[in-house]
Amino acid sequence: MNRFILPVVIFVALAGVLYVGVRHSPNKSTMVSALLGKPVPTFELPVLGAPGRTIRSAEFAGQPWVLNVWGTWCVECRIEHEALLAIAREKRVPLVGLNWKDEDDAAQQWLATLGDPYVVTAVDKEGRTAIDFGVYGAPETFFIDAAGLVQYRHVGAMTAEVWEREFLSRLTTRGLP
Repeated sequence: MNRFILPVVIFVALAGVLYVGVRHSPNKSTMVSALLGKPVPTFELPVLGAPGRTIRSAEFAGQPWVLNVWGTWCVECRIEHEALLAIAREKRVPLVGLNWKDEDDAAQQWLATLGDPYVVTAVDKEGRTAIDFGVYGAPETFFIDAAGLVQYRHVGAMTAEVWEREFLSRLTTRGLP
């Protein structure tokens, strides 16, 4: 019986340290990204609902823009959708959708039903572009500055508070409206 006490004590101590670390983490929705401060990954992808049309990352050169990775299968994406619609109504920065590993019909129905916050939605059926961005799961949202550098990555559902604190502050610090 005594030989089990030490492993249990060690396990409980490690679990306690892990719990405290996670509980007191300053920002659980920000993940370090190897892309921060680096050029946005280049892509050319089909546009949702526009057969034969493609969108390239280069089309946003010279202006800040936001890329939101989403899918109809993503529960958190539905949760953040109202916030994205509100952000789109502000028209402060182009909001680009990256529909990740989804069916076109389902994605088009989603946007028709819930509203379309995006200036354009790129289709990433294979997930290669999401991999280039280092996406772990949807939703993830990236802020790309006017120089084409990835400046911020938010993991999880977008909220008005996150938008104000992390995205708008980056727009205004660069002297933009």
